[in-house]
Amino acid sequence: MNNHVTDLSEFHIDENHFRVAIFGSARIQPDDERYQLIYSLSQLIANEGMDIVTGGGPGIMEAANKGHQEGRNGNDHLHSFGLTIRLPKEQMNNVHLDVKKDFDHFSGRLDTFMQLSNVVVVAPGGVGTMLEFFYTWQLVQVKHICNTPIILLGNMWPELIEWIEKWPVKNQFISPDDLNPLFLANDCEEAIKVIRMAHEEFKKGGADFCLNYKKYRLQ
Repeated sequence: MNNHVTDLSEFHIDENHFRVAIFGSARIQPDDERYQLIYSLSQLIANEGMDIVTGGGPGIMEAANKGHQEGRNGNDHLHSFGLTIRLPKEQMNNVHLDVKKDFDHFSGRLDTFMQLSNVVVVAPGGVGTMLEFFYTWQLVQVKHICNTPIILLGNMWPELIEWIEKWPVKNQFISPDDLNPLFLANDCEEAIKVIRMAHEEFKKGGADFCLNYKKYRLQ
């Protein structure tokens, strides 16, 4: 647990740091296997020397921030970000954040997620999680952000992809190539494999190298 939390407005964004956004339900409890899945994945992300970005709340977000802080092995150069949202029914922030920013509206919060993140992991969740998934996917599709891998983690997503292929793709509302950024993953091992591949591309600075923080400017 970190007792000192820096506001994002006062934090220097290190362009050499690779960041993974994790989206997912606030309703999932610590004894749920999906909580444990994200906790373990976030430990692996910390072990790889990457930052993490979540919505800063309970459930999946807490699992991600907590796993990241507890998986650093003394590396003080890593950061656990929380982009929190003020809701009519107050949502408590989790206590495993190093850097945070509060938002009144989902639009600005989503934009900041896009600026900060190099890879997105979408865990099981509800309307908010699906909004975050589709918002990321649209921005990749229209090239407003870099070619950001979107990892759909868990058994919630395969039937959705089947539906997308059956209806929007089949009716030519979506190109088959638009599915390329999407990766289905059943477990931590499959998810971290995709994250590592993207991280290697990031470190090489090759033809696909791109920084969302520079490309996706807020208007």
